[in-house]
Amino acid sequence: MMKVGLVGMPNAGKSSLFNALSQAGAEAANYPFTTIEPNVAVVPVKDERMVQVAETVKASNIVWDTIEFHDIAGLVAGASKGEGLGNKFLANIRECDALLHVVRAHNDENVIHPEGSVDPARDIETIETELLLADLDSAERRHARVVRDARSGDKAAVAEEAWLRRVIEALQAGQPARTVPVPADAPDAARNLSPLTGKPVLFVANVDEGDDAVPSVVADHAAATGAAAVAISSRVEAELSELDDEEAALMRDELGVGESGLSRVVNGAFGLLHLIAFFTAGEGKPAQTWHLREGLSAWHAAGQIHTDIQKGFVRAEVIAWNALVDAGGYAGARERGTLRLEGRDYVMADGDVITVKFTP
Repeated sequence: MMKVGLVGMPNAGKSSLFNALSQAGAEAANYPFTTIEPNVAVVPVKDERMVQVAETVKASNIVWDTIEFHDIAGLVAGASKGEGLGNKFLANIRECDALLHVVRAHNDENVIHPEGSVDPARDIETIETELLLADLDSAERRHARVVRDARSGDKAAVAEEAWLRRVIEALQAGQPARTVPVPADAPDAARNLSPLTGKPVLFVANVDEGDDAVPSVVADHAAATGAAAVAISSRVEAELSELDDEEAALMRDELGVGESGLSRVVNGAFGLLHLIAFFTAGEGKPAQTWHLREGLSAWHAAGQIHTDIQKGFVRAEVIAWNALVDAGGYAGARERGTLRLEGRDYVMADGDVITVKFTP
């Protein structure tokens, strides 16, 4: 399951966004450190394509893949040295696969800003400086250990030592660790260091109601640091999340808000890790959505479904979701010749429907 951490300054709108995404009702109050322990919500990742596939094959129900959101308490200047609740927050961040960096870009005077004014560039710098300083300390300590192994001539250690030097230089220059490619000769280097700034980042600009544009200062910074960015009004989305689907749709039309906050942020989060969706579905059986890193094979997809299926993999029946729907089901697809038999090395495509044949 993908774990995504929501980070940002106190009162940036993280908990309101969390509420909008998960409808889990995390406490949202107008003072810093409302969130002490990270709130966690498991949210279904719905896909309209799966609905059509399930209806076509007459599946019994749909089981959605999920994404886990962690609402991590607000960071402040000095967090890397333990200020505020810094050390605990940084440990929570380290456990996540990706980060949503929520940046306040709205001008609601009723919401207190810990710095006394709204300045997205300053707030981004505050958060990133703390993550950079924490990583710099970790990288320097790790480098001191690896240097000893590198002196022995160990190939992986030599490559990791060189990478760590480049990472330290980048961090000292204010650049995140994700901007330094991991060498092929030391594939475990990033895992050994586990840098906070090595995680993929989606900047979420918390904008005023009716505004759907990412402020240029946020968009430009994201582009310069290998991150992505979206805009959302956390307050509006939190209010919409309390309505039923029909009422929410009507209000979105009135506000001119098309895509839900969940869809915008979830799609952005999945895009960070280059994941594709694939489906399993059969008549009278549950239809299920799965996600897999782009470029992986049918054998890897089988492992997502169950390790026993992967171990006994024989072949896979594969068809694009729209081809299956157009054919009216598996029987029609076989008649058309669009249901293919593929081996374990077949590279999965987004929207594939797969049935794995395996030996128990």
